[in-house]
Amino acid sequence: MKIKDITFKQLVEHSSGSKGLCVSIGPFVVRIRTKEKSFLQTFSMLYQDFEVSEGEFVDFHIDMRRPTNVRRWVNAQIIFWVDGIAPFEPFPLDHAFPLFEWGLNWCIGRSAHQYLMLHSGVVEKYGKAIIFPALPGSGKSTLSSALGLRGWRFLSDEFGLIRANDGLLQPMPRPVPLKNTSIQVIQNFETSAVLGPVYPKTRKGTVSHLQSPTASVEQSNKLVKPAMVIFPRYQEGSETIFEELPAHYAFLKLSTNSFNYEVMGLKGFERVRDMIDSCTCLSLTYSNLDDVIDQLDKRLVNESSHDG
Repeated sequence: MKIKDITFKQLVEHSSGSKGLCVSIGPFVVRIRTKEKSFLQTFSMLYQDFEVSEGEFVDFHIDMRRPTNVRRWVNAQIIFWVDGIAPFEPFPLDHAFPLFEWGLNWCIGRSAHQYLMLHSGVVEKYGKAIIFPALPGSGKSTLSSALGLRGWRFLSDEFGLIRANDGLLQPMPRPVPLKNTSIQVIQNFETSAVLGPVYPKTRKGTVSHLQSPTASVEQSNKLVKPAMVIFPRYQEGSETIFEELPAHYAFLKLSTNSFNYEVMGLKGFERVRDMIDSCTCLSLTYSNLDDVIDQLDKRLVNESSHDG
């Protein structure tokens, strides 16, 4: 059963009860408890294709609730709790959804060390995955989102989850937090794109979340092998430029774009080494989304023909 299969009244009843609402998000089960209907309205829209979990095991127990002091009524705020701990300062109540998303990122980043976690977008086509490792502001979220809106399988815009035991990519599609000018870029690129509310004056500027493609969410359990590692950079007015990267430089860039490379020790080194050895490693400068998508498609086709 998916979120969209239950009524909003049922969603509120589940979320406000002692057992909460359990949702499968990629390989994780998240239990959400809250009474905040405005948060649940946004959550139900952007997570409508995600499965309600009936399993007993939960990875993250998250409560979204107001402070109990006077701020409950004056300048209303919301607090993110996980496993009984509130790791962040309160947010304005109307920014509850971005707080939930950033809080869930924090939970995954500090505990999911069964994966090498890359700060990257990930997409797949023809059974081959492209990893886009990059720092904030590089355009990786915009590019990954655009590819997803053009029929590519969207695996992630934030976490490239590489399984430690076999090096396969674990998908984790979620709403994409588009920032500032990227919001309008995606709206212009695909008028049917479903975006949530616009949140001004967050710690990352203006943010609006893009709903993940239904087909990508439904294939969250379909693992894939990395085929290309591409370091993207948006540059206004630029042509689409690919450049091959030396292996040693690609290794350095990829390892430094990991959340937990040092924590994983030897296993982290082996996973990065294997990707550099087996993947085509490139840098990419772009400005035109249609052009870069066309060229990426051609490159994957060439990869497939070489494999054959």
